This record gives sequence, C-alpha cells and structure tokens, in this order.
Amino acid sequence: MGKNLQSRERLRPVDLAREHGLSTQAVRNYEEAGILPAADRTPHGYRTYTSLHAGALRAFLALVPGHGHRTATSIMRAVNRGGVDEAFRLIDESHAQLLDDRLTLRAVERALRDLEPVKEPEPATASEPRAGSGPTAGSGPGGTFIGPLAGKLGIRPATLRAWERAGLVCPRRDPRTGYRVYDEADVRDAGLAHQLRRGGYPLEQIAPLIAQVRGAGGPEPLEAALCDWHGRLSARGRAMLTGAAALEAYLRERG
Repeated sequence: MGKNLQSRERLRPVDLAREHGLSTQAVRNYEEAGILPAADRTPHGYRTYTSLHAGALRAFLALVPGHGHRTATSIMRAVNRGGVDEAFRLIDESHAQLLDDRLTLRAVERALRDLEPVKEPEPATASEPRAGSGPTAGSGPGGTFIGPLAGKLGIRPATLRAWERAGLVCPRRDPRTGYRVYDEADVRDAGLAHQLRRGGYPLEQIAPLIAQVRGAGGPEPLEAALCDWHGRLSARGRAMLTGAAALEAYLRERG
C-alpha cells in the first residue's frame, strides 16, 4: 500500500481539516488513534496525506452518527490493519443493537396500548362481612390493598412486594394498620409493570420507564417521547446506511 500512497496526490493536514471543519490537531489525533492510515513524512518531518486518508476521514465521520464514536473508531482501526472481517462484525453488532432497540420500543408501545385500568373493588362498609382479614380483605380509604390488586393482576402479593423494593410501585402505608394501600397511580404502574414482565423485560429495565410514566402523570404524555424515540431510531438507521456507503468507498480505494 506504500507505493499506492506515494502515487496519490499529496495533501496537507490542513487540507483534510478544512473539508470537515476540523483542526489540524484533530486530524493528527485521528491518525495517532489508527482511524487514518499512517501518514508519510517529508524529509523535514512534516506529515503528508493523500486521497486515501481523506477517504478514511470521510468514512469515520460518516460512521459516527450511526455507530457512535467508540465503535466507529474500532471499525476504522480494524480496516486499517487489514481486519475487514472484524470491522464487519462490529457493524453487525451495531445493527443487532438497533434491532433490539426497535423491539424494545415495540414492546413498550404494546404494553402501554394494552394496559387496562385495574378497577378497584368497592370499598367495604361496616355492615359488609369481609372475606378475610388484614390487607387482603379489600380496599381501604383512597386505595386498594395488596391482595385484591395481586388477584386482579393474576400475580402473588410477594411479586408486588418485590416490585416495590425495585421501585416500580410506591404504595403508601395505612397509618393505623401499616398495610400497603395502592392508589390509582400505583394500580396503573403495577399494570404496566405486569405487561412488561410478561414481555420478558427485567425489573432494572422496567423501573426507568415506570419512573417516566409516573413523572408524566400517566402513559398519554409519553406519546411525544415515543415519537421522538421512533425518530431517533430511524435517524440512526439512515446514518448507518450513509456510513456504510462511505466505508465501502474507502474500502474500494484501499483496493
């Protein structure tokens, strides 16, 4: 490849930098990081670049929006040391991550769409006999006890307690009895958590979404966030296509 480099038009660091609005130091840093091939040197020690370096820089900058700086750097390093298959593996991993993110978004949307409000049992009156005693008996003032909510969702009370420890639901405690009391927001959050758990998502992935729903006051205000999520995923997909085209051009020039 050395002879090919010598046969190409010589470019100065500033020539590469100006095309992309970079500093000459940034260009040198990219070379030292392995993103660009090693530059030739003049007898006085000055770097000289060629169209091959310009193509490498274009490919790297095109890869960054779709793959991120770290992965784009790894891709270019692999290519420049002759590990094209390694570069393709890194690209495949990025595409797999994008697909996983799309599936996650789809699952969240499905969970929100399928979320049905859990109706609270009618509050028991003093004249009504309870089917049991304690927090599983029915509803308390302004909320639902753990037993009826677990029964409505088809889960065990222990599951609700685990979700509470994970921060998915935050029931208050009745000051007189100490029983957990789930208000309307808690019932909603428990239903959403139940849908996502059925979709196979771990608690640590569900908790941030529940916090967002709670902060927004319900699922409806999340529509804008979900739309933005769609937009960002689409932009990433298109950026990957742009990066692939620039990388292909660089690979062709390398020969």
